[in-house]
Amino acid sequence: MTERRYSTAAAAALLTLALGITGCSSKAGTGSEGKADEKGVKTGDGITATTIPLGVLTDLTGVYASLGKSVTQAQQLWAKEVNAAGGICGRKVQLTVRDHGYDPQKAVSAYTELEPKVAGFLQFIGSPFVAAVKQRVETQDKGLILPQAWSASLLGSPYVRVVGATYDIETINAIDFLLSQKRIAKGDKIGHVYFEGDYGENALQGSKYAAQQAGLTVVEQKIKPTDNDMSAQVAALKKAGVKAVVVSAGPRQAASLVGVAAAGRFAVPVIGNNSAFAPQLLATPAGPALMKNYYVAASTLPIGSPEAGPAKLAKTYAAAYPKDGLDNGVVAGYTAGKLYGAALTKACAEKNLTRAGIGAALLTMNTFESGFGITHDFSDPKAPSTRQSVIMQPDAKTPGGLKVVQEPTASKPAEGFTPGG
Repeated sequence: MTERRYSTAAAAALLTLALGITGCSSKAGTGSEGKADEKGVKTGDGITATTIPLGVLTDLTGVYASLGKSVTQAQQLWAKEVNAAGGICGRKVQLTVRDHGYDPQKAVSAYTELEPKVAGFLQFIGSPFVAAVKQRVETQDKGLILPQAWSASLLGSPYVRVVGATYDIETINAIDFLLSQKRIAKGDKIGHVYFEGDYGENALQGSKYAAQQAGLTVVEQKIKPTDNDMSAQVAALKKAGVKAVVVSAGPRQAASLVGVAAAGRFAVPVIGNNSAFAPQLLATPAGPALMKNYYVAASTLPIGSPEAGPAKLAKTYAAAYPKDGLDNGVVAGYTAGKLYGAALTKACAEKNLTRAGIGAALLTMNTFESGFGITHDFSDPKAPSTRQSVIMQPDAKTPGGLKVVQEPTASKPAEGFTPGG
């Protein structure tokens, strides 16, 4: 491929090729059960008398490299803490990491490689890649996946569980924030710069719904993950007369958009989805503009929050990785670890530490409190675990680079919206 594309269709095609090469992986887990251990706990799919293996499919070298590193290290920290406390069900948690570099072929190949060897996946970055394996997971593999992705296309499976609001709901809350702050009003045009594929197009569904509800008009600008200069998009949006911009892309694209807009005296508010910011951007020429006119929506408090959960994690993470900075990937990764650990602990108590048992255990959790500002409900696979979003603003003086400007809130439009509809 001379040009990498990130659509679900492309990833699915590559998955089909990978499965064909491996003969559909006849040794895959398929939710099989082994014999019960001496305590009567049923196990299977990689779990031994001493270990619970989990896969980590991350991006350490691609468009989300900074996020992937933070998420992965936070999960390694979680596993270390769990194991130091005696493990789960008398077993140590063992993480196996694969870097797919946000490349679809590498992503599906890594999944195919690790699937027979692990109980499930603690991390899988990339909505298109997770969507590509979703049907196989539901019908055959049945290993619990906690994706670092929030597309509504991932809803509906008891084995692929989105932790937080989906992109469409998050975008609705983001636009509602701008309305509540009187940064935009009925009759205005708003721009939406978004990645092609599941992430951006699901966020676009949210902006269109919010616009319909509020009497706004959306001006679309679709981009590729390889597009880093947003000059053309800013020029088009400025010409269209938009009063605000939503960005559903990566940190580089968000920084370019905000920086170019500021340089062109196009001072409109810009708000991004949860993965559209990295604190390293504050040290770039776009830093002042980001702190003045940029906002981020997410389903957790930021790592720099003074609340007990983030403050404790920030201290522990900094001690474990003193050479690395703090960002919200740390919170996202650690939250996924705590959730997976809770599901494993519940499955152990039910004496069913199989893939099916782990998935069933998660379905019983309707008030999961991660310690980072939002309570999650995992009882319905068709629904996101929350409809709330925290709105934050870049701030160089705050650890992790984000301060809270609106506490967790679910807007009325978000409450009435059907994800993926």
